[in-house]
Formats: sequence, C-alpha cells, structure tokens
Amino acid sequence: MEFIKTGLDDVTIIKPKVFTDSRGYFFESYSKREFDEKIRPVDFVQDNESMSGYGVIRGLHFQKPPFSQSKLVRCVKGRVLDVAVDIRKGSPTYGKHFSIELSEDNHLMF
Repeated sequence: MEFIKTGLDDVTIIKPKVFTDSRGYFFESYSKREFDEKIRPVDFVQDNESMSGYGVIRGLHFQKPPFSQSKLVRCVKGRVLDVAVDIRKGSPTYGKHFSIELSEDNHLMF
C-alpha cells in the first residue's frame, strides 16, 4: 500500500497494490500493521456499506471527541467525489479542503 498525504491533518489517500489476472483482481484494503506504522494506530470497530444513485449527495459528517471515528472510504462500483473540509477551530489547516474521485477503476481509498 502507498500512503499519500493530502495537506490536511489526518486525511490520507491509500493506494493499494492491485494484483490482476484473468479471474479479476485482488488487493489488501486494510493492514493494521501498515496503518499503525504509516498513519497512526487505528481501531476500526464498525464496517458500513452504502449504495447511492446518480446525483445523490450523502451527508456532512463531523465528530467531536469522544465520539470521533476513523473512516476508510472506497467505491466498488462507479465513481464518487469525496470531500474533506477541516472545520476544527485552531487547526493549522482550518478552512482548507481536499477532494478526490474514488472509483472502481482507480481503487483509491480515503
């Protein structure tokens, strides 16, 4: 896996190593060891999946401690524009944003 900084604290692009053959493809989407080493220790406690039709906008999420959560977002079919905005007052990147297209073709995670 390749971990790419975005310029926003705690927001990282994850580019998996994809292995393709005549059957399709395989990649590791999460490795505790690599996340602990290259991002920070992450304790995933929940796994969700959602499906949206064309033009759907899914909510704005903000969690304050002690209710904050780490998220790993990817798109398994089609494509989605994912946007992160730093609204943490006092943060060095307060008011800045980052967006990325996640797709079934690029396999990127965010």
